[in-house]
Amino acid sequence: MFIISLLLTLLITAVALIILSKIPGLGIQIDSFGKAVVSAIVFGLLNMLAGPLLSLLQLGPLEWITWPALFIINVIIFGLSAKLVEGFRLTNGLISAVIGAVGLTVLTQLLTALWNNLGFMGVPAA
Repeated sequence: MFIISLLLTLLITAVALIILSKIPGLGIQIDSFGKAVVSAIVFGLLNMLAGPLLSLLQLGPLEWITWPALFIINVIIFGLSAKLVEGFRLTNGLISAVIGAVGLTVLTQLLTALWNNLGFMGVPAA
């Protein structure tokens, strides 16, 4: 069950990246669906590696900076993913990374909700 949920999350993230790349003016370019899948894998791995840092931010006195820090880390991970994957480019630099991180979060949430509301096997919320 875990593997299926992981694969569905990967697929939803890849589809969201493709959708973002088709919106003019965002400055997000992905060469193919295969590159979107690789980008989704890299994005997921980087998020996994950032997990311990995110856990530290939720401790006592640092709790008030959790949401801004999550946003900044998400932008960095989005930009780093584009840097690491050949065929995934941010043409407008930091602006594309910020818009892409926000857009990816919104689209994956919407696609996950759509998938779950269609009555298919559940995908864990991101």
